[in-house]
Amino acid sequence: MIDGTVNIPIGAEKVYLFDSTLRDGEQTPGARLNYDEKVEVARQLARLGVDIIEAGFPVSSPGEMKAVQAIARQIKGPAICGLARAVKGDIDAAWEAIKEAEQPRLHVFLGASDIHMRHKFNMEPAQVLEQGVEAVKYASCFTDDIEYSPEDATRANEEYLYELLEAVIKAGARVINIPDTVGYAVPEEFGALIGRLRENVSGMDKTIISVHCHNDLGLAVANSLEAIKNGARQIECNINGIGERAGNASLEEIAVALRIRQNYFSYYTDLNFSEIYRTSRLVSKLTSISVPVNKAVVGLNAFSHSSGIHQDGVLKNKETYEIIDAELIGGSAAQMCLTARSGRHAVHDQLIKLGFTLNKEQLDIIYEHFVSLADKKKEVHPEDLEALVLDHLSAAEPRYKLDYLQTVSGSKSVPAAVIRLRKEDDSTIEEVAVGTGPIDAAYNAINKITGLNIGLEKYSINAVTHGRDALGEVQVYMSYQDRTITGRGTSTDIIEASVKAYLNGLNKLLRINGNG
Repeated sequence: MIDGTVNIPIGAEKVYLFDSTLRDGEQTPGARLNYDEKVEVARQLARLGVDIIEAGFPVSSPGEMKAVQAIARQIKGPAICGLARAVKGDIDAAWEAIKEAEQPRLHVFLGASDIHMRHKFNMEPAQVLEQGVEAVKYASCFTDDIEYSPEDATRANEEYLYELLEAVIKAGARVINIPDTVGYAVPEEFGALIGRLRENVSGMDKTIISVHCHNDLGLAVANSLEAIKNGARQIECNINGIGERAGNASLEEIAVALRIRQNYFSYYTDLNFSEIYRTSRLVSKLTSISVPVNKAVVGLNAFSHSSGIHQDGVLKNKETYEIIDAELIGGSAAQMCLTARSGRHAVHDQLIKLGFTLNKEQLDIIYEHFVSLADKKKEVHPEDLEALVLDHLSAAEPRYKLDYLQTVSGSKSVPAAVIRLRKEDDSTIEEVAVGTGPIDAAYNAINKITGLNIGLEKYSINAVTHGRDALGEVQVYMSYQDRTITGRGTSTDIIEASVKAYLNGLNKLLRINGNG
């Protein structure tokens, strides 16, 4: 069993980890992050030790530009990358966002498959090649760290791909990324493609070959590992494998596979493995995307054993049924519990251990919430404290805040709710509504206040810790017109947690739409 001891094989080559959680990962339906959430995830990715953070797509919105700029200014260690289509306006926006980073990188992309050229752009292959070359040359005016992606490369004409890549390398691209944009490839085929590109593209030996695999056929991790065997030295991946459609290659699965199977893969990463579990939890909580219980490496059941035979074997020797030590990924870190008698210093110390960097104003707010929670609970666990911080991050700049809540329910009464919300201008609006239950009634009252007909697609609740006084964490999937939004909220009161989650999603929606 592999533990936390670093043991790099002799002659091993480094694989660079390019994390796209804040860009492609945030494209998961409903997984919108606000400014503070994006910066906090970036901080954690830096602690995790990824090599490159793709911080976003700056031209997409002013809010995205602002968040990427903040990440570029504040996050030290990893290179900070901005995505741009192969047009000057996108490149200008991306550079404006990342130019203050220690290591800024521009990532330029343009479709390369016949189906993309014909149906997305209505362009001829020669025109796409020319546009790609001009974009790389223009990006070279700002930095020499340029990555180029021929989108949908695995469905492109291979001879054309050779010609295109040779041209953009001559124009100044230092990293060539081969995206399996729709998850079409299978491992042996994908690995062979990477090998042929190395052999047939002039100048490829002077670049870093990267791959970006989607998981539509469940092969993203396998394709990425096969690409490494055939010469790829940068892997684009996301925490928990989140991303468009079925998601992207999972960062933690790739890194741990390389680590556990060092006898097979003669490669290494500079990842801080003890931060994997914490990073997974943070991304899951802030995006409101639960990690499947059977998810490799970070799932709840990854280190659980129900079979009597398995349990007997593990008790005798963990290596009988466990190939990964949970402590390798930081899954068994011992941390103290806090009580109502715990002071500000103890709370601050625990927050630092959890990996949060808070200013004095933020610490004051969190401590106030901690004191309130500690009055309700005998012990405040690290998970409780983490939930308080994430609630604060998620609630940044809300249009509506909960000011008052009262519900009525019972076996022989009509469920009803009184909701009073406080708006940004400090005015309040109150409404009464009925429903099939107290939570439904509360949601109906909020819809009456906002005038928005928001649908509830999915509702889930989990206990943050154990015991009758545990914080309840509610996650909701809400739909409005053509959008799906997620929200999360916590409280020792389940109805209050449910209302907080609904308001969290509502505020995200209003920020996106720019109304409210």
